[in-house]
Amino acid sequence: MRRLTPRHWAVAAVVLPVLLLLGWVALYSGPLAPVAVTEAPVTEQALQPALFGIGSVQAQRSYGIGPTTPGRLQTLLVDVGDSVSAGQLLGQMDAVDLGQRQQAQQAQLLRAQAQLREAQARQAFAQQQARRYAELAQAQATTDELLRSKQQEAAVAQAALAASRQELERARADSAALQAQLQHLHLLAPAAALVVARVVEPGSTVIAGQAVLELIDPHSVWVDVRLDQIHAQGLAKGLPAQIYLHSAPGQPLAGQVVRVEPKADAVTEEMRAKVAFATLPQPLPPLGELAEVQINLPPLASGPSIPNAAIQWQHGKRGVWVRAGRGVRFQPITTNRSDLNGQVQVLQGLKVGEQVIVHSAQPLGPRSRVQVQERLTASNRQGQP
Repeated sequence: MRRLTPRHWAVAAVVLPVLLLLGWVALYSGPLAPVAVTEAPVTEQALQPALFGIGSVQAQRSYGIGPTTPGRLQTLLVDVGDSVSAGQLLGQMDAVDLGQRQQAQQAQLLRAQAQLREAQARQAFAQQQARRYAELAQAQATTDELLRSKQQEAAVAQAALAASRQELERARADSAALQAQLQHLHLLAPAAALVVARVVEPGSTVIAGQAVLELIDPHSVWVDVRLDQIHAQGLAKGLPAQIYLHSAPGQPLAGQVVRVEPKADAVTEEMRAKVAFATLPQPLPPLGELAEVQINLPPLASGPSIPNAAIQWQHGKRGVWVRAGRGVRFQPITTNRSDLNGQVQVLQGLKVGEQVIVHSAQPLGPRSRVQVQERLTASNRQGQP
C-alpha cells in the first residue's frame, strides 16, 4: 500500500471541504434543496357560500315611441328625465297634406250622402210607377211592353240605390282611416314611464317604426348579471343578493334573484340572471351602469374546511398535498361549495386539525422534500435560500 505523502494530505485538505461545500449547496440550495411551502390547518366552520358576478343596470319594460308612417317630426313636448302618465301626449308629427286630404274626404262623404238621397228618391219614384202601371195592366189600360219597361226602371233604380249605399260606406271607411292616420301623428305614452332618451329632434324626417323617444318603467329597473358557469351551481330564483353599483362601491343595496335565464352564453361560458332591487335607489342609477353582485346561497352546516388555494389536481384526481415527515403525500378529497373568502368545505379525505400545504415555491411531487415557512418570499420562488 502506497503511503500518503504530506503533499497528498495537503491536496485532501483542500478538496474535501470543497466537496462538502458542493454537497451542502446541492442539498440545501441547489436542485436537491427542500421546497419552501406554507401550511394551513383544517378547521371546523360553517361556510356561507356565495356567487359573484358582474352586470349592468337595465329595465325590464322599455318602450320605443315613434310614428307608424313616415313623416317629419313637428314637436316634442317632453325631455329626458320627465315622468309621463299613460296616454299623455309626447309629441306631434307633421300632418303635411293630411289636412287637405281630410277636407277632400269630407266633401266626398257629403257627395256620397247626396247621391244616396237622390238614389233613394229615384228608387221610390220608380217603384211607385211600376205599381201604377201594374194596376193599369190589370185594367187593360196599358200594354205589357210599357209595364215591363217601368218594372225594369224600378230594378235599375234599386241597383243604383244599393251602389250609392256602398259608395257611402266606402267614403265613411276612407274617412275613418284618414282620421286614424291623423291620430297616429300623435305620439302618446303607452304607460306611466320615465323618458330616458330623445333619439330624434323636431324637424327631422323619420321612417315608420323608428323610435323618436325611449321610455322605461322605472319600477322595472334591475341588474342583468353574468356568472361563470363553473361556479354557478345552486343559482336559483328567490336567492338574496347584494348589489354594489360602481357609482357607490361602498354602499351595498339589497336585492333578490327574480329570474335565471334558461339560455347560457356558449362563447363566454357564462350564465345570466336578473337581480331586482329590494328598494329602488333614488335617484335611479343610469341604464348601463356596471354593478357587482353577490348572490348568497343557502349556508352550509359546520364541517372541515381548507383554503381553496390548497387544492391541486394530480393524475385526474382532486386533492391536497399533506406533509409526511420531510416529504409530502397527495391526499385525494371530496369537496362541497366554497365561499367568497376562499374557504372550501371538505366532505371526505381530511380531518379537523390536519395540516395541508397551501402554497409552494415549486411544483411538488411524491419525492419532494419540503421546508415549512410562514410565508414565501421572492428568493424562495427563485429556489434560493
